[in-house]
Amino acid sequence: PYAKIASYGGAAGLSACVVLLALLIYFVFKKQLSVLIIAPLLLLTLPLNTTEAGAMKVLLIQGNVPNYGLDFNARAKAVFYNHVSESNRALMQFPNVDFLLWPENAVDVDPFQNKDVNDELNSFSKPLILGAIVNKGGQSFNSSILWSNKQQIIYNKQHLTPFGEYIPLRSLATKVSPLAKQVSDFTPGDSQVIFKINSAKIVPVICYELIDDSLLESAANSANLIVVQTNSATFGMSAESAQQLSITRIRAIEHSRNILSVSTTGFSAVIDHSGKIIKSTKMGVADHLYAEVGLIDQLSMRDRLGDWALIITLIWLLLVARRACVYRR
Repeated sequence: PYAKIASYGGAAGLSACVVLLALLIYFVFKKQLSVLIIAPLLLLTLPLNTTEAGAMKVLLIQGNVPNYGLDFNARAKAVFYNHVSESNRALMQFPNVDFLLWPENAVDVDPFQNKDVNDELNSFSKPLILGAIVNKGGQSFNSSILWSNKQQIIYNKQHLTPFGEYIPLRSLATKVSPLAKQVSDFTPGDSQVIFKINSAKIVPVICYELIDDSLLESAANSANLIVVQTNSATFGMSAESAQQLSITRIRAIEHSRNILSVSTTGFSAVIDHSGKIIKSTKMGVADHLYAEVGLIDQLSMRDRLGDWALIITLIWLLLVARRACVYRR
């Protein structure tokens, strides 16, 4: 019920509210409530006035994988054609969409170097935003690509997953295990990219990047729609996908953006700017979601404040802590 605090204070402000609830109980028993403690709760009474300017018709494609675990990508083409098949089924039902959204690793081979994959992607009459592996100049990138048969625009994941996409402290890791030498590192991207489709300015966020505060703030300042592409196949039927979906919901509130979250295996979801899940898929199935999603240009209070949101939260916590110490004396 107090998740909307994230729109004012970000994830840090929301975490501070958890502390607040504990302090609230303490001060109630001590009969020493103060405005300092209660004031942040007044934010809960403020409406989240967000105006949508236009909308996009979108298909989220969850193609599923042949098997879970780390070896799912051994069948890269099978995963690709799963997404092709589900896309064709979805387009038969919803032909008039603005674009299709595929998850991270939906194309786990380089589509620029594989003719069959390239031809298949060019056969779509609608633009696709897809996750792919791109090899260039001896480097490998985990990429999101806005693909049409006229042009391709590439965003390379900036915040790589440690141990999943690169080995940190590689010199030390090779001494601990010789297997580290067999693992190749991905190369991080160095800039944000905006995908423009009609009136939509879309920023892709790839999996682990979801926990990067500065990256999400930058996305909200640049885009009127955020898409999250993830691959949960390596985690099987664990709680990881549900955990990531919960993080995405908080990000939607924090940045006042509607978010489209798509996974290879689920959960895929359409999330509005209040963090509400409008619709979602189940785990472990091939499925698709159709959504008419609104575009939002105005910034949340948290994004207007920028780093000040964190600074104000820290100052408030210090003041509360000081007051608590005074009461204890």
